[in-house]
Amino acid sequence: MTPRVGVDVAAIPRIAEAQKRFGDRFLHKFLSDREIDYCGGSAERWAGRWAAKEAIGKAMPTGVPRPRMRDVEILPSDDGRPHVRVAPATTLTGREIDVSIAHDGHFAVAVAVIPDLLSSPAHFPPPLAGEGQGGGLPDGFRLPARPRDGHKGTFGTVVVLAGSQGFTGAAYLASMGAARSGAGIVRLLVAQSIYPILAEKCTEVIVGPVPEISPGVVGHASLSGILRGFAGADAGVIGPGLGRDASTRRLIEDLVPRVAAPLVLDADGLNLLSEHRTILPRLSPQIVLTPHPAEFARLSGLETPAVQQDRRGIASRFAKVWNKVVVLKGAGTVIAAPDGRVTLNPIATPALASGGTGDVLAGVIAGLMGQKLPPFEAAVTGVHLHSLAGMDLEAAMGQAGVLASDLLPQLPRVMERLR
Repeated sequence: MTPRVGVDVAAIPRIAEAQKRFGDRFLHKFLSDREIDYCGGSAERWAGRWAAKEAIGKAMPTGVPRPRMRDVEILPSDDGRPHVRVAPATTLTGREIDVSIAHDGHFAVAVAVIPDLLSSPAHFPPPLAGEGQGGGLPDGFRLPARPRDGHKGTFGTVVVLAGSQGFTGAAYLASMGAARSGAGIVRLLVAQSIYPILAEKCTEVIVGPVPEISPGVVGHASLSGILRGFAGADAGVIGPGLGRDASTRRLIEDLVPRVAAPLVLDADGLNLLSEHRTILPRLSPQIVLTPHPAEFARLSGLETPAVQQDRRGIASRFAKVWNKVVVLKGAGTVIAAPDGRVTLNPIATPALASGGTGDVLAGVIAGLMGQKLPPFEAAVTGVHLHSLAGMDLEAAMGQAGVLASDLLPQLPRVMERLR
């Protein structure tokens, strides 16, 4: 049988930034103590081992659990070539694995070859119940299936209610984020007077005008029309750039409980609900909340510094109180589920610190839910894809000047690389 081959590329600046932010506890997630000593503070060596361990995981047969990254140790042999040592009692124990590591500019590239003895899953024990994917992907990460015979209906319909006068970009970015995540159909609902702008800009999105109460503002009078727009939706986004008119708040309070599809509530959708936050626990548990720290503070009634002081604990606590998946955005985004699951995204880059990137994320998460991912998995996957795309753009363009729209074409590339 043919040996199995895996290839991976790791961005050196991404690994260096994660170590700078989280210190040795980040390194200990994927390196042994001996590897840390050998690397001696070299980001190139860290990234090389990350890529090599990812490549090993990719070379393994489908359905076979990967060993933890720390259970695979890569150190130089006497002749200088990388030697792979696998801890006992893993799926790779006793196997000879060949690895090659190279560096080119901002990237570390690795190739792993596993002998043909591993080509059949019959050589491995079955995965344990609840076992994580390993291989460097966060717990809860999952890409939707893309069957070859699928069509646009296969991959879900996402409806986005967003935008107002002066904030048409938020509507564009959220709807295109859903489209770029793989949703089959995206419908964008916008106020009548801004419809011509979005209809011209969003050529791949179905744009529908709804009645407005003032130029660019949708209000409670639009409820019936918007509910018709959400008919048949597999997921939705409500809030980016919507404005904070009192009539818009009444619209949101009456609309959200009546939409059957899973929803992402973002930006002004959250700000409007914060004025009547007691209704949050009564809303569907299929809702994902995506606040930045100030929005979270308004929703929870806390001060922003208190939120930032214990991001993980606070997000987990309110996910249970609200019975919702919470995505507390920022450097080290926290994704918390009502059942106690919590995932911390360790990737941080100033390249994402520009207006509109959060609108893209809201659309990505909704697009993944439209493709049948549960809310927590969609949130974890969306955040990870979004941050990896940001790191790719930082490597290509730099830490400053990356635009939210630059993320859109990068997202499919990231997904394909991970597939």
